Amino acid sequence: MNPFLLKPACKESIWGGTNLKKRFHKEYPGDVISESWELSVHPAGLSFAATGPFQGSPLADLIRDPAILGRFAANCPVFPLMIKWIDSQRPLSIQVHPDNAYAMAHENDMGKTEMWYIIDCEPGAYLYYGFTHVISREEFARRIQDNSLLDVVKKVPVQKGDVFFIPSGTLHAIGPGILLAEVQQSSNVTYRIYDYGRLDADGKPRQLHVEKALEVTNLAPAVQTAPTPIPLSCEADTLLACCPYFAVVRQSVRAPRQSSGDGNSFHALMCVAGNGQMDLADEILSIPAGATVFVPANSGQFTLSGDMTLLDVFVPDPALFS
Repeated sequence: MNPFLLKPACKESIWGGTNLKKRFHKEYPGDVISESWELSVHPAGLSFAATGPFQGSPLADLIRDPAILGRFAANCPVFPLMIKWIDSQRPLSIQVHPDNAYAMAHENDMGKTEMWYIIDCEPGAYLYYGFTHVISREEFARRIQDNSLLDVVKKVPVQKGDVFFIPSGTLHAIGPGILLAEVQQSSNVTYRIYDYGRLDADGKPRQLHVEKALEVTNLAPAVQTAPTPIPLSCEADTLLACCPYFAVVRQSVRAPRQSSGDGNSFHALMCVAGNGQMDLADEILSIPAGATVFVPANSGQFTLSGDMTLLDVFVPDPALFS
């Protein structure tokens, strides 16, 4: 199967901005888009083929063919990943995601380990990432109750190109004025802990999930770990993250490069900056900033050209983690 562009599911929230409409030209009837679910087979928001002979088909239907998934992904018990663009005009809630065992037992969904790649940000932008020091469960509960939680949450300044790997159980929040790419497990489980006293569209406080958060949060500083090494096709590429659910490689396309499906995993190419094109045997796909191309594992040869930076997202060899 040839590669094809993806049509996302767009989401609106009280913290979203206008970058995804104005800068990435995402189609949505509202004025604000908080998240664009570029590659998703989750029932909470499906993405679709936007080009090619299967245009309009849900990606969830197309990946039923193991040859399209690739042998690494086909061996996963559930589809392993989801990718998004996120635009935060206002800060997100302080939150945490559970691991697989807890999420399946309590939510009938997968847990959520994720990675953020900062595409752009306003001066002084920041995010919250773990704690400043180890705290007890009792102190955690008390600080949630008396609204002093931010006193012990680590506030981290961010710049373009920064990468944050966020294992399940890590307390975190995206700050205001940030446009980022998120690669995560295929999950829609989030436990809000603190939300600045904000009200929802109905004028009611947004729901918090304190008791569950107390059970799953790692009460220690977050530690960035080096990604598990994997072979790269080009010396100019950079491995940003690698875990059992996904690997992410930053590619700088400045001269034409040829590639094809590798049989091991599908690939999703997220254009984070610049623009270019993909030349197929019988079609040319235009790739502007904000576009995502799905490359089936059984794809034939194609050529990437232009001046663009891509995030190549795929499922790594499970033997790396056995």
